[in-house]
Amino acid sequence: MKIKLKDIRGNEMETVELPAVFNTPFRPDIIKKVYVNVLSTKFQPQGRYPAAGEIVSAESRNTGLGIARIARARGEGFPRAGQAAGVAGVRAGRIAHPPVSWKNNHKKINKKEKHLGFCSAIAATSKKDIVEKRGHNVGKILEFPIVVSDEMEKITKTAELKKALMSLGLEDDLKRSTSIVRVPSGKSRLRGRKKHSALSCLIVVSKNSPISKLKKSLPGVNVVSVENLSIMDLVPGTRPVRLTVYTKNAINSMNKINTVWSKIQSVVEQ
Repeated sequence: MKIKLKDIRGNEMETVELPAVFNTPFRPDIIKKVYVNVLSTKFQPQGRYPAAGEIVSAESRNTGLGIARIARARGEGFPRAGQAAGVAGVRAGRIAHPPVSWKNNHKKINKKEKHLGFCSAIAATSKKDIVEKRGHNVGKILEFPIVVSDEMEKITKTAELKKALMSLGLEDDLKRSTSIVRVPSGKSRLRGRKKHSALSCLIVVSKNSPISKLKKSLPGVNVVSVENLSIMDLVPGTRPVRLTVYTKNAINSMNKINTVWSKIQSVVEQ
């Protein structure tokens, strides 16, 4: 599969050959499964204090009093005396089967299935209809994925990055990311997360590129190295697939991903 290379001014330069991973079939079901699997590694363990609700002097009064034999707080002359305590299902009692902090929340998935979902997400970036379906405004861009010359990696200023993205035809998508702002409800507003804006393009570059410092300089625009590329970057919220811009160095540095694809290619063809 071949694609035309563009410079940061939007002019076509030469034709480059895309890696074999871009031939992976589109599997949204596996992409979603892999995303949830990777997301589960970030789940925060939470549990209860093991002795919660049981730190009370309570005992059963046994039979012969015309009351239930449930454990009751000891003593007399104060409101808590004689009330059920230390057992589950009663007021101010303990929780039955509470969550424990040592539980393993990580979801399991087959290794080849995980590789297939990642490769499928990368291949989906080359399909315009899938990118548009997620909500990106790609305008008159005809060829996907968008591959840019290595000049993009040398950009160190936000104004230069914005100008380069607009020259590539992403002006409408940049406007969309700034105009769509959602104010979440609940505690997140009190904790500094007051607004959520839409996501724009993802720029994939080679390792240690100067442009990596601008990963959050524009609203909705992220920069990630090809070595750290994850399915979390490509399909946020399990919705494939994000508008992605690759540099020529990033395309040439996909040796590790091509190795992964070669291992699962026989499984996909079956």
